[in-house]
Amino acid sequence: MKEVGITRKNIIDTLITTLKPLDYINALWEAGAASFNRIDEWSDLDLIVDVEDERVGDTFESIEKAVLTLSEIDLKFRLPEPTWHGHSQVFYRLKKATPFLFLDIVVIKKSSKDKFLQFQIHGEPIVHFDKIGVVKNDPIDSKSFLNRIEKRLETLKTTFDLFQVLTLKELNRGNDITALSFYMGYTYRPLVEVLRIKYYPLHFNFYTSYVHYDLPPEVVKRLHSLCFVANPEDLRKYQAEADTWFWEVVKSINLDEVRLKLK
Repeated sequence: MKEVGITRKNIIDTLITTLKPLDYINALWEAGAASFNRIDEWSDLDLIVDVEDERVGDTFESIEKAVLTLSEIDLKFRLPEPTWHGHSQVFYRLKKATPFLFLDIVVIKKSSKDKFLQFQIHGEPIVHFDKIGVVKNDPIDSKSFLNRIEKRLETLKTTFDLFQVLTLKELNRGNDITALSFYMGYTYRPLVEVLRIKYYPLHFNFYTSYVHYDLPPEVVKRLHSLCFVANPEDLRKYQAEADTWFWEVVKSINLDEVRLKLK
């Protein structure tokens, strides 16, 4: 492990000092683990910056200059655009910081409608500055959200039924590596999704992220038992168990109860 020279606070304080005086930067807030009060020694630093629409490039330049006053940049990756979420995003790993403390920075245009500010979903952000009142809860439209869940549930039921043979045929062929990949993608993942719909629908599309916090301990324990596959014989057994569990969960989902959990 490299020697740690800078801390989370060092980075945040430096970015505040650099970005706050700039008239084209409106707000800076912290998301991720901080939003759920779950920061620990392994947490990275998730930051969101709201800026004037035409100043995204200038913002990244200012951020990088600020970071370089603290440490050389060990690795940098900027997501190709358009990104999946529609915003600009860059990652930095710093030479003087633990590799766990990499920076994940999203720059959002002022005109953007979706700024990850649905507190029910993303947690309550830690606001480092906000000049124009950007950071406020954006309540979800429960009717629209439930409609998304219903559509996803129907898709999952169809595709799950269709694709279970993918794992089985590769096991039958002796292609256990391919079978394991199909199991994780077409059996295990859909199982996690329906469990989320049942127990924590606000995170229905989070896959395994936060699963230890969102699902009941006994459910997590059972999922754990189906996750770590030692050999093809276990894989065949786990696939059958997951198949049965999936349909049990689907049959137990009550959309009225799901709706109440979205309030």
